[in-house]
Amino acid sequence: MVRVKTSQEVFTEDEVSKLTGICREHLRGLARNKHLGTLSRLAESVDPETWLFTRSDLLIVNRLQARCEH
Repeated sequence: MVRVKTSQEVFTEDEVSKLTGICREHLRGLARNKHLGTLSRLAESVDPETWLFTRSDLLIVNRLQARCEH
């Protein structure tokens, strides 16, 4: 079960990775294959290509991908 604040609407890929236990590489692959999340190209972010996920994307990711074992 993933618990998040009800006020939080958008999650970065780092937050989703920590919440679900899925590594960033698998998360990015799942996002591309299943058309989840949006690719943000914000100039002020550390990584210029950061994936952003909604609450519904987070629930889908949690159901489709098991925690990474590596």
